[in-house]
Amino acid sequence: MAFEKEAKSSSTRRKARECALQMLFAADVVAEPKYFSTADYWKELGEPTVDEKTRTFADNLVNGALREMTAVDDRIRTRAEHWRIERMAIVDRNILRLSVYEFLFEDTPRTVVINEALEIARRFSTFEATQFINGILDAIKLDLEKEGNGENLKSSNAKMS
Repeated sequence: MAFEKEAKSSSTRRKARECALQMLFAADVVAEPKYFSTADYWKELGEPTVDEKTRTFADNLVNGALREMTAVDDRIRTRAEHWRIERMAIVDRNILRLSVYEFLFEDTPRTVVINEALEIARRFSTFEATQFINGILDAIKLDLEKEGNGENLKSSNAKMS
């Protein structure tokens, strides 16, 4: 029974990440991403069968990634050798943004974040993209571990409170 619950939770979070990717994609193509509204996505493009918990997680990922875009992009730049973020495929850069945001600010284990990113890349991008994304995320994960930042900032800040 516990396994069934976990499988549902995992698929709910994957669905949330896929929706979050679609929202970041939309925000990336508009002239002013800071004015992007997740509510507009859900009203116009979102699947009506997506439950509130999934929507909330997706909204949190998108709003956080947009809010922390500078820090997230700076972290990606440290490992995207010979690649400017603006020149990356739009799907790939937004998978990276979501993942790095989750590395830094959410409580999700980084290995899970990488696995989810690769599954989403397999669905929405190319085979080569999965290798590219895996390489960058794995390098960033190792950098964070070497920096002694084994925990995400969100969980570290919660412990300090």
